[in-house]
Amino acid sequence: MLMLKKSDLPEGSVQEEETLTVTIPYSPRPLQAMFHQNLKRFNVLVCHRRFGKTVFSVNELIRQAMACKRTRPQYAFISPIMKQSKRNAWNMFKEFTAPIPYVKFNESELRIDFPNGAIIHVLGADNADALRGLYLDGVVLDEVAQMDPDVWTKVIRPALSDRRGWGIFIGTKEGKNLFYDLYEQAEGREDWYRSLITAEESGYIEEGELTAALESMGPDSYAQEYGSAWDSAIKGSYYAAIISQINENGQINTTTWDPALPVITAWDIGMKDKTCIWFAQTKDGNVYLIDYYENEDEVLGHYAGVVLAKPYTYKHHILPHDAKQRSFDTGRTRVHQLESLGLRVHVAAKLSVIDGINSVRVLLPKCHFNRDKCEAGLKALKHYRTEYDALKQIYKEVPRHDWSSHASDAFRYLAMELRTTVKRRPTMANTAKYDPFDFAPEHKTTDEWDPLTQ
Repeated sequence: MLMLKKSDLPEGSVQEEETLTVTIPYSPRPLQAMFHQNLKRFNVLVCHRRFGKTVFSVNELIRQAMACKRTRPQYAFISPIMKQSKRNAWNMFKEFTAPIPYVKFNESELRIDFPNGAIIHVLGADNADALRGLYLDGVVLDEVAQMDPDVWTKVIRPALSDRRGWGIFIGTKEGKNLFYDLYEQAEGREDWYRSLITAEESGYIEEGELTAALESMGPDSYAQEYGSAWDSAIKGSYYAAIISQINENGQINTTTWDPALPVITAWDIGMKDKTCIWFAQTKDGNVYLIDYYENEDEVLGHYAGVVLAKPYTYKHHILPHDAKQRSFDTGRTRVHQLESLGLRVHVAAKLSVIDGINSVRVLLPKCHFNRDKCEAGLKALKHYRTEYDALKQIYKEVPRHDWSSHASDAFRYLAMELRTTVKRRPTMANTAKYDPFDFAPEHKTTDEWDPLTQ
C-alpha cells in the first residue's frame, strides 16, 4: 500500500483528499518480507530459482521510487542483457504500478515515470555505454553471476556515489564470479546485508518436485539452480571443469616470468568492446600464462604502449585474422599500425570457432596461470559458454557472445597458434599417438623443443 500526497501529483489534478491511498497487487512471502525489512545500503541475495527474487526487487524499486523526496530520483533494474530485463521484469513493473495514477510507461526506452518525478529504467548490462552518465539513487542487478565485473566496478558503482545510492544483487550461483565475490565481500560489513536461501530452506517448492528436478537435471545443475554449492558446474561452460581440475592440480599459482624465455602475446582487438591480451611462455611441454591485460575505449597505441612497457622479451604478437582488414578512416590495417609501433605481428590462421574451442580444451591441461595477474582472464574463461536451446532441448553449437567472449577469443588464438606451429613440425612415425599439443615429441628432447622458437 502506498500513500500519495497532493504534492506528489501533477498540478491541476483534482483530489479532494490530502492523501490518496494506492494498493499495489503485491503480498510478499515471509522471506520476501524479511528482505524488505532487513535491507541495508548494499544487499547480496542468493536465492534458488522460483524464489520470487524478481517480484521482490521490482516492488522494492517501486516502493523506493514513490517514497523518495529527492529531486528527480532515478532507479534501474539491470539484467546481463536487455532482452532478459524486458522479458523478466518489464511486464511486472507495468502490472504492479498500474494502480498508481498518472504513471507513464515509455515502451521504446523501457522507462517508467512516476507522478512524483521519480524514474525507473529497465536496462541491460550488455550495453555499458548506455549506462554511462546515469546517476542512480538505487539499482537492482539481476543474474549477477552472468555480468561483466567491470560493469559494476567501473559504471554502476560510480553512478551511485554522488547521491549515496543503494544496490540489490540477486541471482543463483553459477560458480565463483562477481556474484560470489560480492557475497564474500558482504560478510561482516556494516552497510552490507547478505542472505543465501536454498529451495530446501524456503519450502516454496514441494519436496516431490525437488526430487523430480534432481533426477532430471543431475546434481550439478540442481546445485546451481536450487542448492547452495558455489562450485557447482557452470551450465554450458566450455572450460570451467578443466580449469577447476588444473586448479586442483596446483596449476593456478604464483607462476612468474622467466627472463630466459621469449614471451608471445595473443590479442582480441575490440573497437567498442574490450581488447584483451594474454602473455605466455612455453617450457618443457607446458604453457605458462604469466600476465593478462584488458581495457576498452582505447586506441591501438595505448595497448602497444602497455605491452612494450613490460620487461618481457617478445617473440611475436598474435592478432585475429580480421586484423588484416583496412580501416575506412586511415586505409591502414591494424597489423600495419602495430608494426609501425614496434611490434612483430603474426596473424592467426582462420579456423572455425569450434576448432579453436577444441584446441583450447586440449591446451588447458598443459597450462599454468599466474593467479593474481591472470585473475580477470581466468574468470572470463570459466564463464565462456554456449547457450541452451529450450525449444530443442539441446545446447547450441555456437558460443554465447557476452563479456567473457573477448578474453576467450584471445586465448583461442593462442591455442590455435601453438597448434598450427606444432603441426608444421616433421610428421612423427607413430601418427596414432600424435598429439598436436605435445611440445616435447619423442624424437626431440625437451630442451630442444619450444614451439615459440622453432
